[in-house]
Amino acid sequence: MQDTLDSTRARRTALAVLATCFLLNMFGRGVGDTYAVFLLPLEREFGWSRSQLTGVYSVYLLVNGFAAPLVGVLFDRAGPRWVYAAGLACLGSAFFLAGSLEHLWQFYLLVGAMVGIGVSLTGMVPASALLARWYRVRLSRVIGIAFSAVGLGVITFVPLTQYVADHYHWRIAYRALGGMLLIGVPVLVLAVPWRRFTSGHPAVREAAAARAAAGGGWTLRTALRTPIYWGMAQAFFFTATGMFAIIVQLVAFFIDAGFSPLTAATAFGVTGMLSAFSVMGSGFVAERFGIRQTVSASFAGTASGMILLLLLAAQPSAALLAGFVVVFGLCMGVRGPIISSICTRHFAGPRVATIYGTIYAANALGAAFGSLMGGLLHDLGGGYRAVLVFSLCAIALAVMPFWMVRALRDYR
Repeated sequence: MQDTLDSTRARRTALAVLATCFLLNMFGRGVGDTYAVFLLPLEREFGWSRSQLTGVYSVYLLVNGFAAPLVGVLFDRAGPRWVYAAGLACLGSAFFLAGSLEHLWQFYLLVGAMVGIGVSLTGMVPASALLARWYRVRLSRVIGIAFSAVGLGVITFVPLTQYVADHYHWRIAYRALGGMLLIGVPVLVLAVPWRRFTSGHPAVREAAAARAAAGGGWTLRTALRTPIYWGMAQAFFFTATGMFAIIVQLVAFFIDAGFSPLTAATAFGVTGMLSAFSVMGSGFVAERFGIRQTVSASFAGTASGMILLLLLAAQPSAALLAGFVVVFGLCMGVRGPIISSICTRHFAGPRVATIYGTIYAANALGAAFGSLMGGLLHDLGGGYRAVLVFSLCAIALAVMPFWMVRALRDYR
């Protein structure tokens, strides 16, 4: 009887851990990605160039990348309570203060650097490490669910932020987002049972103890010597490069193509919502059809979506817009949870957060590089064609490890 009660309690705790990781990722990354809404209002009010403005987003992604390994170390040493609380406080303060900014360097400091730190502290590095303490067999699926929070955050916060910015002011939108996040900090610290969350599932603890007793366990140094580590880093880097070269300008792209701001923001949000569904199902699909096949199909869909954008730039139409949203959205987030689950399973042990943090850093650094290149290519070319060609080349480089790195190609 006691075993049954303990098992039920463990299942409930595991679900609560997943729900907490989901919500924190939704608020952190979802709010962070609202910068696409502020691009044109800031351009109109201050006269800054597109490359200067996308540079703010690049700093956000760059700092997010450099912070990821440190977040992994901090999680391994301090635990999730203070990692998540610091992240939410950092995000809330940055957004609230952004409503009063006047100079470009201030945006780089707060909306770039400070938001980057906050998103890293509330993102997938601590979430993956925490979920790995509660799930083994279904780890791919639950990481996919946690990743899908990004899409739900986008569909929730981007249109809402666009509405507030259109009907009130972009400064009001920043302050409202910041105030909402700051209210959540004391709730996060005091109401969540972090000690129970940190303890992990008994079965997972026993497996970890058995590995330690057998002398197993990965360190960052040993992980760096493996081809699978560098294959995942390459896939993460170039996927993010190709995606963020265009994503950060997507709302502006739709508006420049002739759609209304609310339609553009809604299309952006629906794309994120569809990615949430694909992310949630990525683990199941990969288990059913294979990792390489699933990832390759998603990259083909992403490339098809970018080709639709090229057509949309030449001949805007609602049908092309709808086609892009469906194809691009359903493929956008598939790779992230698959790579994350491979990493947390392959490098399972007490240092998994540190190892995953360095691999995730490649994703964030690629996103920063892509965002910066997207803005520069737009300014140099006077449009989006060069940006999209650049993105297609990056996507081709991203899929290569799943065909050329044996350990990754044959991973089950």
